Amino acid sequence: MTDDTEKNRAHNEAMKTLKAERKEMMRGKTEERGLLMVHTGDGKGKSTAAFGMVARALGWNQKVGIVQFIKGKWKTGEREFFARFPDQLRWEVMGEGFTWDTQDRARDIAAAEAAWAMAREMIADPSLDFVLLDEMNIALRYEYLNIHTVVDFLKTRPLDKHICITGRNALPELIAVADLVTEMKLIKHPFDAGVKAQRGVDF
Repeated sequence: MTDDTEKNRAHNEAMKTLKAERKEMMRGKTEERGLLMVHTGDGKGKSTAAFGMVARALGWNQKVGIVQFIKGKWKTGEREFFARFPDQLRWEVMGEGFTWDTQDRARDIAAAEAAWAMAREMIADPSLDFVLLDEMNIALRYEYLNIHTVVDFLKTRPLDKHICITGRNALPELIAVADLVTEMKLIKHPFDAGVKAQRGVDF
């Protein structure tokens, strides 16, 4: 028997075992409900992954609401693309820009409170299946919003609504009530080598 033949046989047996284990594991996974998801961490890809889920939802003819808490009204590739789905998507840019740009805490708090009001409206809207709260973690970290007020509301969200919250430094209280938490870890970034943000990759 050749080495390849033995490797193929062993692989086949391993995959049979894995398939049986997977089938047994999936027997108890029958619940279907809305999820509260958090994308956090210091690495790139938090909003990018969330917009990927937006694309999936639209692909299934679901309706989506997006509230951007921090990013201002600058032009991005995702906004240009998703503008092609006006009947399925509602997009509200509520931020005034990054906090180091505004340098005005009162203004940032007012913008965050307006964005949170919009978020609550979208979450309560029965016509929306998925709601993305982009960069909301930043507003929470800087205490522009009260984390306990936010968490209490999220605990009462409609059971069929998917919600994704993005941004660095997700607070422990939010992580505790989330169904899924993903941390993007920075390993290497071109910005450190002097490469600026680029169209199609960063915005």
